[in-house]
Amino acid sequence: MNVVRTNRVLMYALVWVTLAQHCIACGYPIEGAGKVFHHHLGGAPHDPASLDDFLIMPDPPDDVTMPTTWHAGLVDLPSGADALLKSRKGFFRGLPGREALAAADLTQKKTASALPRKEEFEVFIAETGGYHTYRIPSVIATQAGTLLAFCEGRKNSRSDAGDIDLLLRRSRDHGKTWSQVECVWDDGPNTCGNPCPVVDQESGVIWLLLTWNRGDIRESRIQAGFGEDSRRVFVTHSRDDGQTWASPVDITAHVKDPTWSWYATGPGAGIQIEHGPHRGRMVIPCDHKIPTDSGSRFRSHVIYSDDQGMSWNIGGSAPRDQVNECEVVELDDGRLMLNMRNYDKRTRSRQICFSDDGGITWTDQRHDPVLIEPTCQASLRRYSWSQGNKPGVLLFSNPASTQAREKLTIRASTDNGQTWPHARLLHEGGSAYSCLCVLDDGSIGCLYEKDGYRRIAFARFGLSWVKAPE
Repeated sequence: MNVVRTNRVLMYALVWVTLAQHCIACGYPIEGAGKVFHHHLGGAPHDPASLDDFLIMPDPPDDVTMPTTWHAGLVDLPSGADALLKSRKGFFRGLPGREALAAADLTQKKTASALPRKEEFEVFIAETGGYHTYRIPSVIATQAGTLLAFCEGRKNSRSDAGDIDLLLRRSRDHGKTWSQVECVWDDGPNTCGNPCPVVDQESGVIWLLLTWNRGDIRESRIQAGFGEDSRRVFVTHSRDDGQTWASPVDITAHVKDPTWSWYATGPGAGIQIEHGPHRGRMVIPCDHKIPTDSGSRFRSHVIYSDDQGMSWNIGGSAPRDQVNECEVVELDDGRLMLNMRNYDKRTRSRQICFSDDGGITWTDQRHDPVLIEPTCQASLRRYSWSQGNKPGVLLFSNPASTQAREKLTIRASTDNGQTWPHARLLHEGGSAYSCLCVLDDGSIGCLYEKDGYRRIAFARFGLSWVKAPE
């Protein structure tokens, strides 16, 4: 089963046709064995160039039905209907054009969401490739299904300061094998890091937000403002599926308050809002420090772009301090939720807050007592949207311990993060930063630090594995 689509994404009608016949909406001949769900743009007559989305299913059961609105993730199909759906901008993507339709592969596939076990592959190993340590993992799936795994390559030590390069490996087979390590940004002895990518689903461009500081300045000595002794923000992008990258551009003056000193993008990944008045907005979770007479205050915030990454602006900050590294997710009701690393030692759990205006303001900051942590970064990602009576799914990963960076755990929520009834231990031992992604086959990936920062590994598993009892 393949999904075949053109560049247009506005859906209007759902038409069931039998393959080897003509589409009843536009008369375009559709060849193959099986049946197809066929989306068209509104209006008549339909031109073949307006063909929008196809979901080809060999031998579907007679009672199969599809919703008139498709959301990212896997559609709830009846038992016996094997189908693999690839998400793009809340709908489904495949290859553009009529030629792709004729060449569609009708091979039946089982959904990877049902993977009963996890697979794991090493991606970065300390003291190899000319680097002392690899840290701060970030992974994202492109529109072509390629996985991009970013991290910081720390040349001489494990320290957060010093000669640090931004590195990348690519996988075209769902994380089983990876390309050679590539350097996205090397600024000599300086620090280039904190990767936070996001894919613009309209253009396919991958935007990568980064931070920079002089390698001889530690975090405690970072000064406020935009100068050489401060922390600065950059953005680069790729238009060819992550194979090449533009020179990083300094956007500090647009996304940093001059009173802030330390600044971090992500780390992890950003999102693109899929519904509501801010649909298409790209949102990047960030954090900063505010120097005061009594010391620095940590705070989370976001930055955003409303013009497909061409410009970036400061969004809102969390209502209160004692939070920093964070992740953002869009909820079913249109709000955004920010999930933040907690520095309030009275309660060893994550903090959250919410925005109902696309990240411009944030309210209702509080702890989530279920999401315990040892003060560490975490990852939050939407797996699927709600459909009718079927709830959507959010995923969360972090070291689920109040004592140490250990017990990397994957959690799933079916009520927009109000509760987290499903939890599965991914790695018992030392584990720290992580980044989740949803692959184009419906499986889940987690790129994470393990074994005392000795390795960064990529684990792949299905939602059924997360929900299964230990």
